[in-house]
Amino acid sequence: MIRDPESFNALIDAITKLVREKLIPCEAEVAKTDEIPQNIQILMKQMGLFGLTIPEAYGGLGLTTEEEALTSMALCGASPVFRSLTGTNNGIGGMGIVMDGTEEQKQKYLPKLASGEFIGAFALTEPGSGSDAGALTTRARKQGDFYVINGTKRYITNAPEADIFTLMARTDVNTHDARGVSAFIVERNSPGLSVGKPDLKMGQRGAHTADVIFEDVKVPVSNVIGGVEGMGFKTAMKVLDRARLNIASVCVGVAQRLLNESLLYARQRKQFGQAINSFQLIQAMLADSKTEIYAARSMVLDAARLRDEGKNITMEASCCKLYASEMVGRVADRAVQIHGGAGYMQEYAVERLYRDVRLFRIYEGTSQIQQLVIAKHLIRENKTV
Repeated sequence: MIRDPESFNALIDAITKLVREKLIPCEAEVAKTDEIPQNIQILMKQMGLFGLTIPEAYGGLGLTTEEEALTSMALCGASPVFRSLTGTNNGIGGMGIVMDGTEEQKQKYLPKLASGEFIGAFALTEPGSGSDAGALTTRARKQGDFYVINGTKRYITNAPEADIFTLMARTDVNTHDARGVSAFIVERNSPGLSVGKPDLKMGQRGAHTADVIFEDVKVPVSNVIGGVEGMGFKTAMKVLDRARLNIASVCVGVAQRLLNESLLYARQRKQFGQAINSFQLIQAMLADSKTEIYAARSMVLDAARLRDEGKNITMEASCCKLYASEMVGRVADRAVQIHGGAGYMQEYAVERLYRDVRLFRIYEGTSQIQQLVIAKHLIRENKTV
């Protein structure tokens, strides 16, 4: 749902200008240094990009699901690492508080997340568990007015920069599934909390992940999200429904950038005395990429509108994430192929983006997990037919 087309189009125009004039020109520097320049971060904060989905009552823009999807597509005309910096505040790092937090928690943390003063992170994955809630071993043991937390989280996006963590920990050791998991807001300066060295990744340089270690970290009872034990995994799943849809939007934006790069190169590159865009096999790859991008974009916007209507989109979000993340991998592969030998060289954006997009099929639920989610819902619906 687009609430005010005129205002929203102005936001998209501003993001597009930022992408064209500031972000794309510094992509190579970010890839080389593994850091987003401070002046870029300040500019993104000034534009309100850290609070796109946070309600206006707490200092954000309160975008609808459809509006968020379209802004992500626009922002990912540049390297997806820029969106990653703001994405946790707008998604998995902030939405748990938005959706299920107490009013006190919202008042305390959301304005700082919206302004970019705080960076949020989502701490679910562990060395021995990703999608398997039953294998989660980080434990939160209640002692008076505090919980004492011990455990290790792995591959946590923005962990090196994070000021607060939405943490999933087991509060009921007698359960071996999601029912014993609770969600906590843990502040970075909590004694006993430490962050490991940034991971050395295949791609996405400038977007950092690291281990987060909890050693007898004391967290106030008031920092249980929603004030209720045992609801953590339900919170996580609600957050991931929207996050998976947003990742699909990101995939669409990056795929469009890859297609644009391919079109530009195919027009400029000459073989046998003519531009390679005149060759039918090149045209076929371009056409296939456009078709798949169009399909993914249509899926994402349809699911976003359903969510804005108040409908449950768990299955649709998984469909979007599965298709779009696989789609952008195919588009990236074609982009490198169209560039030929040049596509294997770091001076061309498609080489970097080819590595960057491989992550989308893994995090926030692998393609295989999305298949299981989709199948589970299909089977459940079939029982009622």
